[in-house]
Amino acid sequence: MNHLMIDLETMGNGPYAPIISIGAVFFDPNTGVTADDFQVNVSLESSMRFRARPDASTILWWMEQGEDARKSLTTDTQDLSSALSCLSDFIGKHANPRFVQVWGNGASFDCVILRNSYALTGQQPPWQWWNDRDVRTMVEMGKVIGFDPKRDMPFDGTRHNALDDAIHQAKYVSAIWQKLTN
Repeated sequence: MNHLMIDLETMGNGPYAPIISIGAVFFDPNTGVTADDFQVNVSLESSMRFRARPDASTILWWMEQGEDARKSLTTDTQDLSSALSCLSDFIGKHANPRFVQVWGNGASFDCVILRNSYALTGQQPPWQWWNDRDVRTMVEMGKVIGFDPKRDMPFDGTRHNALDDAIHQAKYVSAIWQKLTN
């Protein structure tokens, strides 16, 4: 499988937002089958040591979320550099980094923040920039053909848990992909 859905939980919404959790799952959009997955919680302090920039509105938003979602702020966290190395190892183990297509929720969010975090830690992203894919564009295409994943597809798991969000996004991107290609 060469499609990888990534979801980040962050303490900001800009291109240098501090990452606090990374979830990823390989999937086949032709079938909707998900395969190997990855999750790591990242120390907020570590992200900020690498000059990531939080914003107050996101911090306040996190304070309003459920306890299960907020656990990623403090539970089993790793240093940002180590977390990104683990993600690179995961991708390299399960796909050819030259061909893996990395899906993020928004053209200016997940992939951009990840790419910037790799740069801040002195590492190279484990995929080619031209293989970035955008979930939000796919959702808009789905709405045009009468499929709204927020309305038509129930969520399993904990919202704002990076892995649960990535799995859900992979499912609805696959559903839209199949409707468009059949």
